[in-house]
Amino acid sequence: MNPTQLVLQLFNGLVNGSFYALLSLGLAIIFGVLGVTNFAHGAFYMLGAFGAYILFQWYGVGFWYAVVIAPVAIGLLGMLLEVTLLRRLYRLDPLYNFLLTFGVALFLQDVMRLRFGVQGQPYRNAGELTGATNLGIVFFPNYRLFVIVFSLLVCGLVWYLIERTRVGMIVRAATEKPDLTRALGVNVDRWITPVFGFGIALAALGGVLAAPMYNVAPGMAEELIIVIFAVVVIGGLGSIVGAVAAGFAVGIISAVSAVFFPPLANTLVFILMALVLLWRPAGLFGTEGA
Repeated sequence: MNPTQLVLQLFNGLVNGSFYALLSLGLAIIFGVLGVTNFAHGAFYMLGAFGAYILFQWYGVGFWYAVVIAPVAIGLLGMLLEVTLLRRLYRLDPLYNFLLTFGVALFLQDVMRLRFGVQGQPYRNAGELTGATNLGIVFFPNYRLFVIVFSLLVCGLVWYLIERTRVGMIVRAATEKPDLTRALGVNVDRWITPVFGFGIALAALGGVLAAPMYNVAPGMAEELIIVIFAVVVIGGLGSIVGAVAAGFAVGIISAVSAVFFPPLANTLVFILMALVLLWRPAGLFGTEGA
């Protein structure tokens, strides 16, 4: 493979890693605070894409507004789900939460299939992001560069919020040591609903960013969500830094392996997950016994 192809694949890997990082970041936050394996996370990613599509088709609302409106709306929907359904199951076996979120995912996908069909719907990005940029060795689409930069910016802002603010300190403590945090007098429960909504909003944001690149369809996250769970395990369950780092790393590794080892491209992430778990059962950034 010549240098141009390698650079192109690296950038494609960063694009895929951007989606992996956003989704796994939200999933890691939700798991850390609630201890819930949210199998509906991919469905909210899909709803984010449909949110952008509906805003444009029905109301003429463009991409830049959709980047804000759709994640907020889907995040509020996630908060409603937590209050009305998930909250009732926290004291039960975690399997009940898994089955509930799996059922929610199926329900949301079927609702969108009934309304929009199974065929993908095209969605255009903002006019300012069309075209390509000369990176010296390769031309790369402007919108994909925007996705990389914007995702890094969002991940950086979330990291700052979690690591450098008082709210973040409480969320981080609740994520890493919820029982100890409660013992110190912090009301962890009051943060559960907004944190769940925030994690869902990150998934929806990933969907909005994906809408111009892929056809908006009810099944657009069916394969992606399995990879996201693997990414979260590799990074470490509940680890915020691990989710982002593993997301971009898996994106790059998968893109490059698609050129050098095409038969392993779709399974390499799971092989990597198995190797990481053999080496560090808690994941690369996870804490043993957490």
